[in-house]
Amino acid sequence: MDRQTVIFDLDDTLIHCNKYFNEVLRRFAERMGAWFPGIPDEAILRKQLEFDLEGVHRHGFKKERFPLSLIETYEYFCELTGKKPVLSDKEWLYELGHDVYEQQFEPYPHMEETLEELKERGNRLCLYTGGDPLVQKRKIEQLNLQTYFEKRIYIVQHKDTAAMRQVVKETGGNPLNTWMVGNSARTDILPALETGIHAIHIANETEWEYNRAEIRVKPKSVYVTVTSLKEVPDSIERHRVRPGGRFGGT
Repeated sequence: MDRQTVIFDLDDTLIHCNKYFNEVLRRFAERMGAWFPGIPDEAILRKQLEFDLEGVHRHGFKKERFPLSLIETYEYFCELTGKKPVLSDKEWLYELGHDVYEQQFEPYPHMEETLEELKERGNRLCLYTGGDPLVQKRKIEQLNLQTYFEKRIYIVQHKDTAAMRQVVKETGGNPLNTWMVGNSARTDILPALETGIHAIHIANETEWEYNRAEIRVKPKSVYVTVTSLKEVPDSIERHRVRPGGRFGGT
């Protein structure tokens, strides 16, 4: 009854993700600068972000969204400058955008020891991630995360409160003993608090704009912000609900 269910986000919580996108965007801006001399990198990247965020709202985390945002940005500046779009340019951009999914993904510091410690303490671990199922499964297999999560792995196109509630329902855990651990205020923390489970926010300094959101929900559960995965086990132990309905810190 006292066992905790801990639901982890994947990208930029357990494994690196943003840094691969940032490297692709650096190469993108460099090539766009050669095609459109005089247009600042900042203007190019700002427009790409605009198209990328529109794509998330329309399609969720589909694999094609990011490559298409590069092409849409290219077409925008072609129209702005009077340059005729070139098919080979768009093909190059499409391949560049797909490079981000072909990386050898790296775990965040303390990933394995954190998951191992939580598992040894008797907690039930679940993985909840948004994105293209084939891409996300490849990451999971690459890092052998099935060892910790077994079949408790949930991959969705849209991470929102409805999806969070469904995941919590499928885990079968008691909300009083259920935690969401993630980096995204928008897709991890807000949905968790709105669902009534506990939330541990691992804030990143260089966060993707889509993940930023103001936490306006008044938490009815535990809401903790930490800076590293290694703080998660002790945070759960310190704040978990004790028998009798008391929180650990009270």
